[in-house]
Amino acid sequence: MRSGAKVAIVGGVFVVVAGGVLYGGYTLAGGINDGSGASTQGAEKRSGPVTGDEVESAAKEFLAAWAAGESDRAAQATNNPVEAGPAVLNYREGAKVSKAEITPGKAVGAKVPFTVNATVTYEGQSKPWTYASELTVVRGLTTGRPLVEWKPSVIHPKLTQKSTLRTGAAKTGAVKAVDRKGVELTKEKYPSLGPVLDQLRDKYGTRVGGEPGVETFIQSDTEGVPDTTLVTHVPGKPGRLETTIDAAVQAAAERSVKKYGQASVVAIKPSTGEVRAVANSPSAGFNTAFEGQQAPGSTLKIVTAAMLLEKGFVTASGTAPCPKDVTYYGTPFHNLDGFALGDVPFSRSFAKSCNTAFIKWIDDVDDDSALGKEARDVFGIDLDWKTGIKSFDGSVPEATHGTAAAQYIGQGTVQMNVLNIASITATAKYGTFKQPFLVSRDLDGRTFAEASRSLPDSVARQLRSMMRAAATGDGTGAKAMASVGGVKGAKTGSSEVDGQSTSNSWFAGYSDDLAAAAVVQEGGHGGDAAGPVVASVLRAG
Repeated sequence: MRSGAKVAIVGGVFVVVAGGVLYGGYTLAGGINDGSGASTQGAEKRSGPVTGDEVESAAKEFLAAWAAGESDRAAQATNNPVEAGPAVLNYREGAKVSKAEITPGKAVGAKVPFTVNATVTYEGQSKPWTYASELTVVRGLTTGRPLVEWKPSVIHPKLTQKSTLRTGAAKTGAVKAVDRKGVELTKEKYPSLGPVLDQLRDKYGTRVGGEPGVETFIQSDTEGVPDTTLVTHVPGKPGRLETTIDAAVQAAAERSVKKYGQASVVAIKPSTGEVRAVANSPSAGFNTAFEGQQAPGSTLKIVTAAMLLEKGFVTASGTAPCPKDVTYYGTPFHNLDGFALGDVPFSRSFAKSCNTAFIKWIDDVDDDSALGKEARDVFGIDLDWKTGIKSFDGSVPEATHGTAAAQYIGQGTVQMNVLNIASITATAKYGTFKQPFLVSRDLDGRTFAEASRSLPDSVARQLRSMMRAAATGDGTGAKAMASVGGVKGAKTGSSEVDGQSTSNSWFAGYSDDLAAAAVVQEGGHGGDAAGPVVASVLRAG
């Protein structure tokens, strides 16, 4: 072995040691020992799914070579040596890992989880680094051998094809982010803020007087994607960065989404647009709450109702039929479980989330772009928001026939995230769109998006009365909102997604000067899963 180190295996733990036994007698050019003492050179090519023994032996082969710092040997144990070799080599040369102890867990099918206890040494100073990752074993296409399926995330779960591990001086100044009352915000205490704080530091660290320290970090090669700090060796001088977050509301948001495998929530102050909380489960990686794009279901009926009210086709108290089903250009639409309300006030149809009561008006509207115009001109959707970090502002593209009808109930080609729906809810409460933001525009002079007009007073009053009906009595949001006080309103939503047996659960609600929206993937009815998430956030505010 070129490094002179050997790999010992003690109780399933791989450790780089100065002396010891070499596991399995590895070779690079000829056959490779499979852990049983028999070389695979000249063996008959195997086929079919990898076996449990093959998963174990392939994982041990790779992990032992990686732990020993033998990048060539580790690469040959994968199905992509060209990319795997440099990544394993960089682990020691770029990330400055001087020692690695890797503990594999119990395999689940072809997947093997493992824990890495590493030591990073930079300029004579060492610091521990512990994290978990996993690998998958597949059968080699040409050799039939069991091999580790190569992905950068094997080395670290946050690594991608367009990022690299580094240890050295950080590229941006350190920041001490605080909430609106001066409470410090850290990714350790508020995990969902991790991606948010990374972006804020990247954009504002130097601007607020922060100075860089020495860190182990993931260096992104994608424009607009910030580096991610993993280990701090020498702290930089932090600049103070004031945010609009409320620590108490953020804590409630973190707790509420943690109950689900995939969920997001955002809370906004309607009168200003200040973001009070943003939380995701899982908390690491992609900020789904701000950047996600999916159909929001019936929560978009807030916009559709405003459009119908503005155009004078309905009033909150006026009769609006709610039949069992309707068909538009050959596309059938029905209500949940096929219910029908008959001729009832439009506010009743809204409170019970009657799909057909909304779709029946599409011929009268006679404008394929009307819903998109309402979303943009009144609710600020798709106006290039400048929140302080990367965000998607929502989209309601022009549509025709069945797709246009589907948009009226938040399906079809409508794309939103909980930031967008929370903002729509905030606009309904306040009457005027206030662009959501996390840091003051005075910090960098950016221009906030402005909608071209507010809701007419009469429309705003009717819309709020309809949302109040949905949040009280036998409205679809009443159960979830029962524990929420103040002047309140709500709208439930369930979004059907191809390939899912259960719909996504959406919920939007407000209480006094706080609005929130949540989504729980495959959570079912809006009031059942996403509703309690929103309620817990509103109670905290």
